Amino acid sequence: MNYFVGIDIGSTAIKITVTDEHKRLVGFKINASGSMFYKYAKETLQSLLDELHISQDDIAYTVATGYGRKLFKEADENISEITANAIGAQEAAREYGEIKTIINIGGQDSKAISLDSEGNVVNFAMNDRCAAGTGKFLDVVAMNLEIGVDELSDYHFKSTGTPLSISSTCAVFAESEIIGLLGSNHSVEDIVSGVHYSIAKRIVKLVKRVGIKENVYFDGGPALNAGLVHAIENELGKKIFVPEYPQITTSFGAAVLACDAFKNMPEVEREF
Repeated sequence: MNYFVGIDIGSTAIKITVTDEHKRLVGFKINASGSMFYKYAKETLQSLLDELHISQDDIAYTVATGYGRKLFKEADENISEITANAIGAQEAAREYGEIKTIINIGGQDSKAISLDSEGNVVNFAMNDRCAAGTGKFLDVVAMNLEIGVDELSDYHFKSTGTPLSISSTCAVFAESEIIGLLGSNHSVEDIVSGVHYSIAKRIVKLVKRVGIKENVYFDGGPALNAGLVHAIENELGKKIFVPEYPQITTSFGAAVLACDAFKNMPEVEREF
């Protein structure tokens, strides 16, 4: 059987997904990007193939995407993460319905993508000027509050007061603001809720730039945070769909595109 690989080399994490000929998810692996993108991507791919008992010879086509996509020279082609994200979201949410709006929060940026009725990207907006409102910011918040990132959701839902205002748009100043709130004896629960709502407000502004449409899809590692999902839904006034594995939407989309590219190749080219 032929297998297809999607490699998303992001600024903070490498996500690799393998699908079969029917575009079904076979397996995935996530590792930190570190300082040597190519080396770690190669090691992550080999580790995943070993776990799946798949030989390199069984990989029919590989598509790279993300921040460091051009560094992975073995890829058959590389594509924009916007395109890969859109394809992955539509495939992952096939049973949910037609996706029209995608929210993606990564380690160091956030994106809003608008699709037409045929699934084509018609507009997108990105915030990559500051870490506030990204996964990295949530890491810093958790560290300052001396809790785990995976605990943020629990603290959010334990908050009983009005979410505190975190007004700074810069991650550094927002961090100082959080430290100040702690010093004023505000509860960790209310601070976490305030952080989530501050991120949600920024995301909604981003989405409004591309136009809010029904069937909103949310991916990226922070989508695992149910408290953040709750805040974004309240700010949007809409339910949003979160896939089972939100971290790999873009690499999954790259693998789906790899499958399509291979099937569209002339038979003679598939033999080489």
